[in-house]
Amino acid sequence: MKVTTTSSKTYRFAPKPWPTIIAVSAFVVLVGLGTWQVQRLLWKGDLITYREAQLAAPAIPLGDDLSAIGDDFAFRRVTVSGAFLHDNEIYLAASHDRTIGFQVITPLRRADGSVVLIDRGFVPSAARPAWLRGEGQVTGVVTIEGLVRVSPRRGSFTPDNDPDKNYWFWFDFAAMAAFAGVEAPLFVVEAGPAENPGGLPIGRELRVELRNEHLSYAITWYCLALAMVVIYGLSQRVETGPVEDPDNG
Repeated sequence: MKVTTTSSKTYRFAPKPWPTIIAVSAFVVLVGLGTWQVQRLLWKGDLITYREAQLAAPAIPLGDDLSAIGDDFAFRRVTVSGAFLHDNEIYLAASHDRTIGFQVITPLRRADGSVVLIDRGFVPSAARPAWLRGEGQVTGVVTIEGLVRVSPRRGSFTPDNDPDKNYWFWFDFAAMAAFAGVEAPLFVVEAGPAENPGGLPIGRELRVELRNEHLSYAITWYCLALAMVVIYGLSQRVETGPVEDPDNG
């Protein structure tokens, strides 16, 4: 007696030209994106390390030659003394703890007559008028400790500044100084968390505020590349039919 059994189906890999071209192109793009994120991961790590080192260094007084303050001073802790020119406040749109408002940028005139722009901190929109926060409009010589911020970048979708309304969306140091009627170098000192009289403006904590999520982005792109290879491989199979195995009994 001859018994014939049928085994499971078999397949062979038979790639078609256009799906292969598309799959290879997509694979190269996905791997390229993943590799780019790895490069960004290393770059961001170096940047965070640099900023942490700057923050860890002791604060130094700003020297007489303000033109020497460049990119190597970015996020350096400094101290600067002088008198605020409160009548020349500049308002930069900002938010704090989910509250919309402004960063108050105030020129500070030093003893030698030079002027430095100081980001004193945040005030909510309702407290924009200076007379509503009179206690914080300190007079006389003050000493500010904060971070030097240079070379600000304007985002792709950041609106234009509106000097006519004293409404700013990004740091344009030259235009801000011109608006305030002063000559100031192209940087701002961001005041630290020391509390101002009356509680406003609210200074910032002196810390690194950079997220580094590029590793998860890289893993995502590489996983997509792997998934695409699997899908391509399964989609390019051709069924060869069942295999019959004779069994004599």
